[in-house]
Order: sequence, then structure tokens, then C-alpha cells
Amino acid sequence: MNYIKHIVLVAFTITFVTLSNAQHRRYTIKNGFALGGGITQFDINTDNFNTTAGNGWLISSSATGDLPHKWYNISYGLQISSNSIEFSGYETYIDLVGDKQVEYDIMAVQLALLFHVKVVPNLLTIDAGPMIQYNGKLDLSSNNEENLYVYLNNGNSVLAKDIEEISQINANGAIGATIGFGAFKLRAQYIYGFTNILNKLNDNVTEIGPHSGNSDFKGNQSMINFMALITF
Repeated sequence: MNYIKHIVLVAFTITFVTLSNAQHRRYTIKNGFALGGGITQFDINTDNFNTTAGNGWLISSSATGDLPHKWYNISYGLQISSNSIEFSGYETYIDLVGDKQVEYDIMAVQLALLFHVKVVPNLLTIDAGPMIQYNGKLDLSSNNEENLYVYLNNGNSVLAKDIEEISQINANGAIGATIGFGAFKLRAQYIYGFTNILNKLNDNVTEIGPHSGNSDFKGNQSMINFMALITF
């Protein structure tokens, strides 16, 4: 009887250890790290102004959890970018009124949580997820442009320096794709702002022009990134 009990105990123990090891191998999570940099194109989608997208640069770092048993991976990371954007405006001289593109610079820091769908494992993923952004104000590229005017689409205008103070905390969504084999990868990404980046102007801006009433300022940022990544 004791002999049978020992056999059952050994069999149970072997089975338990085997299942535990198999489960451990199946659910192993491989952590990684990525550093990258690239170029950007930034714009604000708005009905209040006429804007022209500008170019910039970014650097990024992220930590990735590779989940072999899942159809996706997860990463969280940080992106720092410097961008430019132009607004249609004009300048007034004694006998001359001329159109002019008023250029602004904007710095942004984005915290991202991205899900990477494995279209082709270890080669191609589709990436999507939310971002929280802290950005600086719209800085005029030249101090000589502070007293220029920026057109509004309702026929009025505003001083160029009056629209620098935009909303600085914004929520975005990102979607894109990453391709590459081994340690080197390329990523294209589109970022759309869900929050009104021009909301702060509603409290601070006074319009100049013949039409009564102030505009309801509303704008959503859009940003396109192309970057190269090295993974570890």
C-alpha cells in the first residue's frame, strides 16, 4: 500500500513540475529597450486660421514587453520633439500692406503607451495607443514678428504675439507601423490631438477687425513622425 502511495506521489510531483516548466516557458516575457530619432511634420487643424505644416525633429526612448504567447506587444516610452508651424498673416508699413507667413516653434514631450499588433512576427507591427503631451507655447521664430497680424477666417485678425499662449497639456492618439529585422527598425507614426490645443486663446485673445464678437477658437494638432530605432 505504501509502495502505491509513493508511486502516486512521484507521478504527481513529476506531472506538476512538468506542467509548471511548460507553462513558464510558454509565458516568458522578454523585455527590451529602444532608442530612436527622426523627423516630424506638425500642423494644427483649425477653422480659425490658415496654417501651413512645418518640419522638425524628435528623439525617443521606450521599454517593450515582448509577449510570445500574444498577438501583440506593449511598450511605454517618451518622445521629445521640436516642431514649427506657419500662420498666414500680414505686416503694415507706411504705404505697403503685404501678406506674410508668420512662423512659430513649439517643443513637446509625449508619454506613450502603445500596443504593437504582430502582422508578421519579428518583422512588421501595426502600432496604436494613447499619449499624454506637455508642450510649450507657440514661440515666434523672430522677435521682430511680435507686432505682425495673423488672419482669422471670419475677416478679423489678431496680433501674432497674442496667440502664443496655447493649451499646454493635451491628450493624443497615435497609430503607425514599425518594420525591421533584428536590432534596427523603421517606424512611421501619425499623432492626432483629441483635445483643443487652442482652448486657452478663448480667454486671452482680443480680435481686431470690422466683425463683432470673438471667435470660438478650436484646433486639434496633427503630427507625422518618421524615425529609426535601435533595439536592445
